[in-house]
Amino acid sequence: MTPKLATSLRGYTASLFLADLQAGVTVAMVALPLSLAIAIASGADPGTGIITAIVAGFLISALGGSRVQIGGPTGAFIVVVHGIIAAHGFDGLVTATFMAGLILLAAGILRAGRLVRLVPEAVVNGFTIGIACIIGLSQIKDLMGLKLAHVPADAVELVPALWSARDTLSWSAFTVGLVTMVLIVTLRRAAPRFPGLIVAVGLGSALVALFGLPVDTLTSRYGALPSHLPMPSLPDLSPARLFVLLPSALVIAFLAGVESLLSAVVADRMINGKTRPDAELLAQGAANIGSAMFGGLPATGAIARTATNVRAGGRTPVAGIVHAITILAVMSVAAPLAGRLALPALAGLLLLTAWNMSEPHHWRRHFRAPGAERALLALTLVLTVLTDLTVAIGAGVALGLALRWWQSRVRPDH
Repeated sequence: MTPKLATSLRGYTASLFLADLQAGVTVAMVALPLSLAIAIASGADPGTGIITAIVAGFLISALGGSRVQIGGPTGAFIVVVHGIIAAHGFDGLVTATFMAGLILLAAGILRAGRLVRLVPEAVVNGFTIGIACIIGLSQIKDLMGLKLAHVPADAVELVPALWSARDTLSWSAFTVGLVTMVLIVTLRRAAPRFPGLIVAVGLGSALVALFGLPVDTLTSRYGALPSHLPMPSLPDLSPARLFVLLPSALVIAFLAGVESLLSAVVADRMINGKTRPDAELLAQGAANIGSAMFGGLPATGAIARTATNVRAGGRTPVAGIVHAITILAVMSVAAPLAGRLALPALAGLLLLTAWNMSEPHHWRRHFRAPGAERALLALTLVLTVLTDLTVAIGAGVALGLALRWWQSRVRPDH
């Protein structure tokens, strides 16, 4: 369970450091607007997204079992975090995140990293697509500048609420959002290694400042962004609070463990590496404990940012550490400038993120899968959108394991 950083530094060269430095700065420019957008979509203060990217990002790279994993807040947690904040307040989220960190530490010590293989792929795909649908739906309000007196957390209630507010559409906000989305797609195709996300969001936001458009920015809605990390402190760990928040903590721990290990597997394929799964779980545990102590959000390995790191030339955990330090430097120096980012631009960014999360290039494969797998994916997706992630994951995993057991009993007879 030795961290990859310890072995990666053996024979570390100046050329490797320069490659990691470039990759770390590049992925930081991708992570910064995403962290802000994810925090807002989760119902939290945007500054908590930056704090999470710094603290958790540093710990995941320093202690993890992958050479190139980039950690921080991810879209998969938006639905969970939003629900916990709505039910228990932000303090409840911090306590649940701290507990999830302890659960992940225990899982790493017990060498449970390989158990992720038991989770059926159809379940993972189903709740990922379901989360993408919810994220996309939640961003329509800010993308179009709609005015809602109350924003329902439930997706079924949100659709009619958005429709009833259609007369409040702001063409200024909608234009800024669309311009940002077009720029993101164009820059991504023209220059994949270029940090196009921050450039696109920055240019979209610049339209607001240059033309004095009546569009909300981070500062106008949420106040000034933090320019430094807060002092760490322990959350409320009273027995009654722990008991109430245990189900939420288990969901956070499950998601963090599964997503981080899946991300590490993807990274291994890209660099022909070999992740240490138990070390990765220990790092996820430490990262969520650390994030909670600084008042941040749940964190895990981020597949898109990890892939960006690899494509930018990152080859050791030093790149992830540079990424965290770069975000800290930006927060310390340019927090007022970041506060001018337009909310429709960030909403456009998250809509594209949700689209990419759904992996449309795999849809044809899903449709061609055996009937039982298609049904399991569809059930998990529907439950994710219509109920909550706890029910979706529980039902999906239980049915998936039952299906796998039944197939193992039937196949020998044939």
